[in-house]
Amino acid sequence: MNVVFDLGAVLIGWEPARLVRAHFPQQAGDDASAAALARAFFHHEDWLAFDCGIRSVEEVVSRSAARLGLPAEAVHGLVAPLGERLEPIAENITLLHGLRERRDAGEALRLFYLSNMPQPYARALERRFEFFRWFDGGIFSGDVKRVKPHEEIFNLLAFRHALVPAQTLFIDDSVPNVETARALGWQALHCANPLALAPQLLRQLGTVA
Repeated sequence: MNVVFDLGAVLIGWEPARLVRAHFPQQAGDDASAAALARAFFHHEDWLAFDCGIRSVEEVVSRSAARLGLPAEAVHGLVAPLGERLEPIAENITLLHGLRERRDAGEALRLFYLSNMPQPYARALERRFEFFRWFDGGIFSGDVKRVKPHEEIFNLLAFRHALVPAQTLFIDDSVPNVETARALGWQALHCANPLALAPQLLRQLGTVA
């Protein structure tokens, strides 16, 4: 079985509303306004282009600040160092380590990642965290100029690593990404709560061939 992990909100903590509330307390002073600002910031084409590797840190900062009426210095303070501040979800790194041990003991199991991630953050994460060396391969969107949920990035991972759809299990916190995987014939899990992933994934691995 091939197990393909998303990173943000699956293996690495990702709480957009908390981020904007910390950096823009005047504009995101309560849960509702923080959630709205997070959607406007991270789900806009400006950020998606950053994820896709076709927009720089400086460009996404200036465009987002102007579009949302936010202080450019505060936007820079959020965006520029974020790759150094993202932290793993310990419980799910333990899960990943267990899968790695099963693979290394001879189980027919391969581990991959498929992440929407700008290049600066990708390089920071690879440098900071040993667990990237546990994977058999993976793709960051910023490196290939393609983003989920579009099929191209899924197909590229499958092509590079000869993934058989029915023997591939994909895990993501985004429903559209999960739906694309299923449309391609992959098994898929929606990770709505990262702390509930381990039992959910281990049950699934026990039921799929």
